[in-house]
Amino acid sequence: METLMTASQGSDSTEATAKPKRSFYAARDLYKYRHQYPNFKDIRYQNDLSNLRFYKNKIPFKPDGVYIEEVLNKWKGDYEKLEHNHTYIQWLFPLREQGLNFYAKELTTYEIEEFKKTKEAIRRFLLAYKMMLEFFGIKLTDKTGNVARAVNWQERFQHLNESQHNYLRITRILKSLGELGYESFKSPLVKFILHEALVENTLPNIKQSALEYFVYTIRDRRERRKLLRFAQKHYTPSEDFIWGPPRRGQEQGGRAPKTGAPLASSHSGQASVPRKAKDSKTPPSAAHPNSKATEERKGPLKDPVEETARPSLESSPEVAQPGDTEEDGADGANSQPEEAAANPTEKEDSMSPERSPEGQNHNQDSESPGNTSCQDVTRGQ
Repeated sequence: METLMTASQGSDSTEATAKPKRSFYAARDLYKYRHQYPNFKDIRYQNDLSNLRFYKNKIPFKPDGVYIEEVLNKWKGDYEKLEHNHTYIQWLFPLREQGLNFYAKELTTYEIEEFKKTKEAIRRFLLAYKMMLEFFGIKLTDKTGNVARAVNWQERFQHLNESQHNYLRITRILKSLGELGYESFKSPLVKFILHEALVENTLPNIKQSALEYFVYTIRDRRERRKLLRFAQKHYTPSEDFIWGPPRRGQEQGGRAPKTGAPLASSHSGQASVPRKAKDSKTPPSAAHPNSKATEERKGPLKDPVEETARPSLESSPEVAQPGDTEEDGADGANSQPEEAAANPTEKEDSMSPERSPEGQNHNQDSESPGNTSCQDVTRGQ
């Protein structure tokens, strides 16, 4: 279930010059997405294949009543329509989350599998992706997902840099690519956006959304690490980069060196060795019932980029860290996040608009129909 986040991503662009902050709500939402929505149950019937039927050109998208073929043939290049209509994006890029267009149906696991097996639907899905890339000033260059600047990139980049609700659309597009079999297409697009934002400085307003949301839609932890390292290398000012490991100088200056506990000395001046406890009829496992569980929780050392890049959840005693799993949580923050998040594996309905002080989640679709204000934008648009 997508949660309302009306100002979060929309305000990201205004923080291009302000010190960035991590969002627990983004971390929690994207954790759920990457881990296939823990505790989520399909609530639709398997034969209710609304998204697949739309992509097979059998039903129009609602409430507009337009078929997919008309969208692909007549809306392509009509940037005014693509910009100001806010009901088509949920149909073109469906998710397993409910968006603001309540006529659009969330994907089910059964529908995802059927979609992947339908060549007609996949062909149109890729055409829809190309259409939206062109709208952003980007072109798909090959079948592996690599992208480059389109011919009209200057005009479209200027627009993209000023229209924050399109950052929500990009988040939705990335998540939908992963759901429908094109996970490998996500890294090239995110790397391209990071390069334009951090190196070329053509999209400075998008860098917060790219690092807070786009990167964390990628399910492969190694790919996320590569993107974070690239971003850290080019981010300015470097001391404000909060998504990766701290600089060595910061880490050494901010932490006191660890010292081992002093050994108890004996009368002879040598370190004393603890004597073996007397035999007891009580087995060790009974004396220490939690010792086994403690050992089981111990795992291999984690990569410093992944480990230091996640927001600390210790500010709230009831919070369970997403990073408690082997894979990840939110891959990285050196600073304390603004708010505490709820358990990332809790039910989706826990992410209600009332629970979010920031009032937004990058998951929801952008503005509701007829509202073009970025303040009403929600995440997945």
